[in-house]
Amino acid sequence: MIDQNLLDAVKTYSENMTRPISFVLGSGEHSKRAELIDFLTKIAGTTDKINFDSTVTDDSLPSPISFAVRSHIDGALTDTGIVFSGIPGGHEFTSLILAILQAGGHTLKLDEGVQKLVKRFNKPLQFQTYVSLSCHSCPDVVQALNQFALLNDGISNEMIDGALFQEQVDANNIQGVPAVFLNGKPFANGKIDTAKLIEKLQEQYPDLLDEASDDDAEQLEQQDVTIIGAGPAGVAAAIYTARKGLKVTMVADRIGGQVKDTQDIENLISVPLTNGTDLSTNFVKHLGEYNITLKEHVSVKEIGETKDENYSIHLNTGEIFNTRSIILATGAQWRKLGVPGEDENVGKGVAYCAHCDGPFFKGKEVAVVGGGNSGIEAALDLAGIVKHITVLEFADGLKADQVLINKAKEKTNIDIVTSAATKEIKATDGKVSSIVYEDRNTSETKEIELAGVFVQIGLVPNTGFVKGFVDLNRFGEIEIDERCRTDRRGIFACGDVTTVPFKQINIAMGEGSKAALSAFEYLVMQ
Repeated sequence: MIDQNLLDAVKTYSENMTRPISFVLGSGEHSKRAELIDFLTKIAGTTDKINFDSTVTDDSLPSPISFAVRSHIDGALTDTGIVFSGIPGGHEFTSLILAILQAGGHTLKLDEGVQKLVKRFNKPLQFQTYVSLSCHSCPDVVQALNQFALLNDGISNEMIDGALFQEQVDANNIQGVPAVFLNGKPFANGKIDTAKLIEKLQEQYPDLLDEASDDDAEQLEQQDVTIIGAGPAGVAAAIYTARKGLKVTMVADRIGGQVKDTQDIENLISVPLTNGTDLSTNFVKHLGEYNITLKEHVSVKEIGETKDENYSIHLNTGEIFNTRSIILATGAQWRKLGVPGEDENVGKGVAYCAHCDGPFFKGKEVAVVGGGNSGIEAALDLAGIVKHITVLEFADGLKADQVLINKAKEKTNIDIVTSAATKEIKATDGKVSSIVYEDRNTSETKEIELAGVFVQIGLVPNTGFVKGFVDLNRFGEIEIDERCRTDRRGIFACGDVTTVPFKQINIAMGEGSKAALSAFEYLVMQ
């Protein structure tokens, strides 16, 4: 279940703890209970800073295979609000280790502005986060909510391994992860970052916040350059501007952006093979080599103008600071079909990540909408899990690389339908049951019975917060010239959010570097 290398890592990490923690087990019997006890015993055996006694139980915990992570503060065992239901292996092992370290006094990963905001939440918030241990997006949500719990006594978070609580999954019609419930009601589904969690909370509870204190009013001094976004373009822009000796701040919901969700990357020049997780980790390392103020896990609500012809950045945490120039590198997000039944059935059969949600459809019929690289890659990922995949492509031919098309045609459980216009996604008893499409050649309407629809039709630029502020084209992309300049003085843009053709990692990095050099040129000429 847990190898020695992981146990050695726990022992090393525990050196950063400033106080001990305890695992407290729920009571009762379960077929997986002995395995969980062995798992926790081995972790506790790595250091005297982690305590576990399987004979000490708490009847208030949700199940016999639930355990709480509690801190020893001033000699008393204190509830942190963090509970794991299941055995957090796979990708969730990191969530457990971080919960141990942070409950043990290690520094939280959240931006200080976010921490101050969460401490001001004035309502009881009980989160339940259903996960799959193979989901690479789930840990981000679990780790964010665990930190919320550590910051505010009114917040709790229970990670639930959906595979071990199938009755709950069925009762809640969950067919996608992460699935977050708040105070017993659906709250969020699918990939969602810390900034979006906070925005949703603020929308759902307009009176969620206590008044800010004097400490919360502390603001960042004026910056030379503010980069909004931290994908390949944003990271390149930050490094290039920092190397010029400028005062640089980067604002981002997460480092890596869309790249973080990418599996194999085989076309990054000079690197034959990498993946989104590793590349994002290297982004963080490279940024750390320079004097860059990083505002991660936050979002920009608004950009304003100042009296001295500079700009003000308004964050969702309530922070405001001024900047002499801005580089917009906010990238893009998955494009939706925009057909009836799509939004209503997200997490109930409609999904956007084959890797995360594919296991929910084991042995079932599904469709992938989209015949580009992402669509064919999704079909190939699903081929080893589901019974059958139908790829629906609107155009008369597939747009994916030929090497991917060849692999798909070799699979006996993948069918490809071109000239197919998706019209509707139908559901029965709260779960997707079929997809309706029109044959564009014959105008005939057809319906396929299935359990899941994976939407992979490209990206839409993240420009909502600058609409009306800078010029956009009809696709919502930011209009730029050959030097990455927008129509506004001192505002530049780069990467997938712009009109530059060919949305590729290599191109985004180059555009980010170009935008940085243009911003530097602008600043020295002022």
